[in-house]
Amino acid sequence: MVIAEKSSLGHKGFVTLSVMLATIMQALDTTIANVALPHMQGSMSATQDQISWVLTSYIVASAIFLPMTGFLAERFGRKKLFLWSVIGFTITSMLCGAAQNLPQIVLFRLLQGVFGAALVPLSQAILLDTYPKEKHSSAMAMWGVGVMLGPILGPSLGGWLTEYYNWRWVFYINLPFGILAFMGILFFVKETPVNHARRFDLLGFAFLSLGIGALQMMLDRGEVLDWFHSSEIVIELILASFGFYLFIAHIFTHKQPFIEPAIFKDRNFSMGLMFMFIIGIILLATMALLPPFLQNLLGYPVIDVGLVMAPRGVGVMIAMIMVGKLAGKIDPRKQVIFGLSLTAFSLWEMTLFDLNISAWDVIRTSMVQGFGLGFVFVPLSAISFSTLNQRYRNEGTALFSLTRNIGSSIGISIVISQLQQNIQKNHAAFADYITSFSLPLKEAMQAGVWNIHTTQGLAALNGELTKQAATLAYLQDFRLMMWITLAALPLIVFLKAPPKQAKKA
Repeated sequence: MVIAEKSSLGHKGFVTLSVMLATIMQALDTTIANVALPHMQGSMSATQDQISWVLTSYIVASAIFLPMTGFLAERFGRKKLFLWSVIGFTITSMLCGAAQNLPQIVLFRLLQGVFGAALVPLSQAILLDTYPKEKHSSAMAMWGVGVMLGPILGPSLGGWLTEYYNWRWVFYINLPFGILAFMGILFFVKETPVNHARRFDLLGFAFLSLGIGALQMMLDRGEVLDWFHSSEIVIELILASFGFYLFIAHIFTHKQPFIEPAIFKDRNFSMGLMFMFIIGIILLATMALLPPFLQNLLGYPVIDVGLVMAPRGVGVMIAMIMVGKLAGKIDPRKQVIFGLSLTAFSLWEMTLFDLNISAWDVIRTSMVQGFGLGFVFVPLSAISFSTLNQRYRNEGTALFSLTRNIGSSIGISIVISQLQQNIQKNHAAFADYITSFSLPLKEAMQAGVWNIHTTQGLAALNGELTKQAATLAYLQDFRLMMWITLAALPLIVFLKAPPKQAKKA
């Protein structure tokens, strides 16, 4: 009996390790290439707009093919789909590293997004099926480490590899992860029953792909093209709205829809999707703001930026270890409240940043924020699937990842757009105080700090105004995310307590 139990634990440990490797590999690639873009741009002799397609192609392809995970897993078997996804992702990663020109790397990144789309939802579904319900919180804590740490550590690892080796190693690093993940899945993950009777709803997939693809394109290119002043962005908005409308109408009228509407009848799952959308906004939006804030305003080198931001991952890991220990002892809804409150507090502290803050101030607030997000992500994942019918698990995990990704895209677009607008507004507001009647300006001129009677003096004063306007704009973005986090708190009342069996130690 004891030997059998130890064997079962060992088997589950290998399953967990295998799917975690695949999760980390895919999660890293969501952000690791961002740091290497300038180096790729020089190597490929590409413009800023052209090289951005290295990111756009991956994001759009991954978003479009994510919803297919449920159908493919049911139609061909979850293990088989997982193995082919790992193989395809690893091979296309090698091809990205070996690419010789821009069209090649954009094509290979697109294929990488296609193969990588299923990795995260499949790993979550496998862990939920491997562990009993009373252990789901612990399982989601382990899974969450990969999902959360990947995007957090990606910029640091990408910067280090690019600085000391070459941008191509940003992609080559996936090879050992891919090989180990493939071997583990092959030997330890069980295959699921195959439903040969299920037919592919091509029309439903086409409508959803149109909506998701157009939305992601709009969010990714909106800032570059000045949003709705661009006809391309307007067309993409119309296509996204049209695609989503047709998809919703289709799934409620088709006999075998691409995604069954019944999945949304589960209240915990539906509310979990809303929460995950908000978590997506906070998770990557902060990471999109801190690097330019540290580099452009505080003068941090790229390597130091990665080191300063890395402790955020430490906060996530500590939180997830604690959540695993608390599984079944504390209502997960209370853990979510604690996590959201802590995240909001860290964002409030970031609204107090100035140009004289120390690295410790950034490290401390980042660790607190990571700790808070860890207390939201894991209990939320467990409670969202606690009442969902098992037959919807593959589709459910895919939708879970999709909403998080869309939330991240929308969050980044919002904060970057707001940042640019607020810099201009703040600069104009500050400039109103630069008059001949300004007492502080007179005192500064008398002290020899500024000289507005020379071109160089005016340029220096304008540079300082721009720097202060940008600083305030970053703080305004942090405040916006704080309010978004606090706005999620009332949604807790709509979450039902998990079944009693989920509370057992």
